[in-house]
Amino acid sequence: KPARRKEPQVNGQALAKLGMPIAGLIGGEGKLEGGDLVWIDRHTLLAGIGYRTNLEGVRQLQILAGKDVEVIWFDMPHYKGRSDVFHLMSTLSPLDQDLALVYPPLMAARQIEFLESRGINFIEVPDDEFPTMGCNVLALGPRHAVMVAGNPETERRMRAAGVVVEVIDGFEI
Repeated sequence: KPARRKEPQVNGQALAKLGMPIAGLIGGEGKLEGGDLVWIDRHTLLAGIGYRTNLEGVRQLQILAGKDVEVIWFDMPHYKGRSDVFHLMSTLSPLDQDLALVYPPLMAARQIEFLESRGINFIEVPDDEFPTMGCNVLALGPRHAVMVAGNPETERRMRAAGVVVEVIDGFEI
């Protein structure tokens, strides 16, 4: 989004002040957004290709990540179009090494098969809780997550799977 294009520079300056090294930048025609990136393990990073992240951005990221990280990309659906805030983490939120919160209707078949091949079990977000950010949770640690209030069935399913759930009001996002 045009309003967010300065974020890499601002964040880079803040990280540099903290003494954190910057491996490089995504430049030229490359586009990359953090919400389109999901770590599966130390050596595997998933990327969603859509309106906010493109193949050139992922190609540059693979170079920056080095040879011990494999970046695997999946096409994202058009869904509500270019102006919608939709990214990989809109449909996939890892909760532990073997558990993820997912919304399969908007996931690529190849993505589902990949996750299953890695032994990752799914907690599915019900259709009526997807629009209220049911899938947008943040893992605080293994099987410990924070989620937006108003998604009681998703919360129930996560608790039933042994996830400790912290609930916050949605106006905070």
